[in-house]
Amino acid sequence: MEPVTERKKKAGRPVKAVKKDVRACVRFTRPEYFIIKEKAAMAGMTTSFYMRKVAIHAQVIARLTEEERQIVRKLIGMENNINQIAKCCHQEGALKAMVYFQSYREHLDMLLKKLKA
Repeated sequence: MEPVTERKKKAGRPVKAVKKDVRACVRFTRPEYFIIKEKAAMAGMTTSFYMRKVAIHAQVIARLTEEERQIVRKLIGMENNINQIAKCCHQEGALKAMVYFQSYREHLDMLLKKLKA
């Protein structure tokens, strides 16, 4: 008589093809968490799956680029110069102030065109 060799089926959950082994923790306030949870429910996803998709596929647009920040700094500096023009207008008369203002206006137009483009 020959021994019978039976294969036993492996019990438990099947092995996943792609294992997620890195855990990243994020802290939320309660209102933030409930907003995310609600958005995930509206999308028909679990919260973790929704967060993963948003983190990978969503695009965050920076408020200002470095060039735009420099332009804003120049505009803030020009604010002081325009105030000085107004002071000059009161002290020396409108004609001299208009000459100063024209030069700053051209510079301001150039900066605004850069921001617009």
